[in-house]
Amino acid sequence: MADLESNIESRLHEALGAEGDHTEPAPDLFSRVVGSIADDRRRRTRVHRLVLAWAAGLALAVALTVMLTPRDEEGLHMPWWILEIATTAALVAIAIWLGPFIKRFGRAYAADVFHDNPLTGKSYIVLTDVVYYLIFTAYILFTVRVEAPDFSGDVTAGMVRSELVRIGGILLIIGVLHGLNIVIMPVLGRLFSLNRRLPPRWERDPG
Repeated sequence: MADLESNIESRLHEALGAEGDHTEPAPDLFSRVVGSIADDRRRRTRVHRLVLAWAAGLALAVALTVMLTPRDEEGLHMPWWILEIATTAALVAIAIWLGPFIKRFGRAYAADVFHDNPLTGKSYIVLTDVVYYLIFTAYILFTVRVEAPDFSGDVTAGMVRSELVRIGGILLIIGVLHGLNIVIMPVLGRLFSLNRRLPPRWERDPG
């Protein structure tokens, strides 16, 4: 058994070694490795800057909330409009962040699905971006509050829950639509590919 394993190992070594003797590294291998390292460094820098920007924005929002909120001996009494502005700002921030995030990973998926129709894939990505921002804009306009509640002008637990439902609602809508898009896109890509391969109608039906 040991001799058989040794024989197989020696044959593999000879085959791979002989193949490796005729193989030369790509002339641009070093530059590609250096470029990949530089791209990774730039990507890490962008991530760090994004995290710092979000942290600074959150700290600024908390500081403004504390400074603008009236207080007395009972504590803080936050007006309803501060919570409304904070929720709307959160929705806008989610839209600005989530759109490019989805697009970043969606390009490769669309390129694979529409490999026979690259221009169609690019147009599909652009159209989905337009639909994405239209949905976010319409949702914000539909749910924004422009007048104080009837019962009180201060923020209550019910109002906080309502604003959390607003944020959760748009995330649910985008998640469902994005899931449907992932399922439907391969079907569309297949249909476009078949349509591209079919001959014109006058060639199929000369009569």
